Amino acid sequence: MSPHSPLASAFSQNDRLLVIYTGGTIGMQQNANGLAPGGDFAARMAAALAQLTLAQQRSLPPYEVISYSTLIDSSAATPLTWQMLAQDVSEKLTAYAGFVIIHGTDTLSWTASSLAYQLQGLDRPVVLTGSMQPLEAPGSDGLGNLYGALQFAAMPTLQEVAIYFAGKLLRGARAIKQHSEAANAFTSPSYPLLGERVGNDFVVYPSRGLGLQQRGAPRFELPDYRLVNHGEVVRIVLWPGMCPWQLEAWLGDARIKGALLQLWGAGNIPDAPGLLDVLANASGEGKLLAAISQCPQGAVHLGAYAAGHGLSDAGILSGDDMTPEAAFTKLVHLLAQPLPLDVQRQRFLTPLVGER
Repeated sequence: MSPHSPLASAFSQNDRLLVIYTGGTIGMQQNANGLAPGGDFAARMAAALAQLTLAQQRSLPPYEVISYSTLIDSSAATPLTWQMLAQDVSEKLTAYAGFVIIHGTDTLSWTASSLAYQLQGLDRPVVLTGSMQPLEAPGSDGLGNLYGALQFAAMPTLQEVAIYFAGKLLRGARAIKQHSEAANAFTSPSYPLLGERVGNDFVVYPSRGLGLQQRGAPRFELPDYRLVNHGEVVRIVLWPGMCPWQLEAWLGDARIKGALLQLWGAGNIPDAPGLLDVLANASGEGKLLAAISQCPQGAVHLGAYAAGHGLSDAGILSGDDMTPEAAFTKLVHLLAQPLPLDVQRQRFLTPLVGER
């Protein structure tokens, strides 16, 4: 671990940021077989930041960089990846004023949501970022995203897990990746921005953040995610013509502990006899089942339409307007803890980190 900010030596360690590099497109380099994770990211990041204007370089907070020994494409991330990152932040929390996590974009919002649940009561910024193009690529968005993430991670008024991308600061547990190619790949469909870049200024909106809502010391929850790292939680998106035996193939498996159902509209299911029976049986076996809409915006209202009548009676929990990432990682987080089923159900319905 070594400082790469030009002003690092002028500050105490408690004023510095920690940058954690996990991999992703931003750090990839071209080789004979295509793009692959590249090493020596700290030096490459310093070289990129040296391309900023002198005024911008002077505005950089001091930081240090650590790189994971095994870099991953974010599509290979698992609950254990989320757990490792949360533990690293927890162990180093008091030594740094804020954190920047550099991550691949494919599952960046999943990691951000999980970190929010594990780092509840966070009293400083944890900002995730990445890029759609490698850092050294012509016209790459990587430099701008790194610069903005560092700026926001140095703001003590930001006290939660957030994503900075393409000039926007989003709540980590409210963000989704909406585009596979565009530079503004991330959006927050049901919650306003926490902050944004306006010209050369970086503006945070405290009234939208968790900082004003939280009191006391951080109350981190760092359960053992090995208990839910082998497919114990599933995500099932309904489709036209779905039959009860197909749902039973998922929920009837004794290894399944929970499931996220993505329903139509405000909470509708196919008019197939037996579907509700499958759901009720799974819920009765102690499996934690929750539902959100397939629509990217809007909430589910279980029972509002005849086509969704009976879901609540079958034990399905409403995910309200939560993103798939926030709902799924919340199920994982709750099921990793030795909590009674009634407590797990109650906590799923309770906003923990502004996710609903």
